[in-house]
Amino acid sequence: MIESSTDQHVEHVENAIQQPVVVAFQGERGAFSDEAVRRYFGKQAEPFPCRSFSEVFRAVAAGEVEYGLVPVENSQAGSINDVYDLLRQHDLFVIGEISHPVDHCLLCLPGQQLSDIKRVISHPQALAQSDLFLRELGVEVVATYDTAGSAKMIREENLMGVAAVAGRGAAELYQLETLADGIQTIKDNYTRFIALGREPAPRREGAAKTMLVMATAHQPGSLYNCLGVLAAKKINLLKLESRPSRQRVWEYVFYLDFEGHRDDPHVRSALANLAGYTTFCKVLGSFAKSA
Repeated sequence: MIESSTDQHVEHVENAIQQPVVVAFQGERGAFSDEAVRRYFGKQAEPFPCRSFSEVFRAVAAGEVEYGLVPVENSQAGSINDVYDLLRQHDLFVIGEISHPVDHCLLCLPGQQLSDIKRVISHPQALAQSDLFLRELGVEVVATYDTAGSAKMIREENLMGVAAVAGRGAAELYQLETLADGIQTIKDNYTRFIALGREPAPRREGAAKTMLVMATAHQPGSLYNCLGVLAAKKINLLKLESRPSRQRVWEYVFYLDFEGHRDDPHVRSALANLAGYTTFCKVLGSFAKSA
């Protein structure tokens, strides 16, 4: 079997972190984020469930946990805007990333049939990723704060006629039956998670990625000039995301992912040149690039 670059990166993390580490994530045990924590940090990880993304950031910033792991985008549903906003609000570093497969299942209390289900509950992202199946099922859809949390709710409150969209891990943990699996609209469904720390990641050999947030002057050509700086240094732009600045109406900040490390000479030169075209520019992190 050929080992993927993601698997190699996870092995590196496991080797680098010898002592148990507490890692915050949003959701309940059995959530996809919980799976991603153990996959990224390895067996030494002690998952620390949080109710919201903001609680994850706060726990890392306050030193209550060593690291955090949060989703930033899904291959089907797109970017997770709350996380992007929190990256700008907190003085934390992105120290790594992992792409985790998401296979949604429909879970319920034992002894029920698909025709018994009248309501389906889950996190809004999971509901959006399973929208075609749920529309054809013709049930009431109710958003909750978490996938595994929905499964936990069904078990604890003994909810008959209600099913949760969650993973197989949640089914095992909360002793629920799987009425259907692979219900996501697009079968190859992945979520990209980023790891958060209070210190920047050490430089590693191999391909690297940098995440950056910046604000430009509110005038014609500002963003074009910034992207031109990267092009002039032959830096490959991987992603560009805009979010409201929350300072002035209809003004935006931009999040960029690009290839290279902030310590690479051509990246360092580009960052210096960006200062001439931006009103705000912050490197969120440089880290090993995953597959």
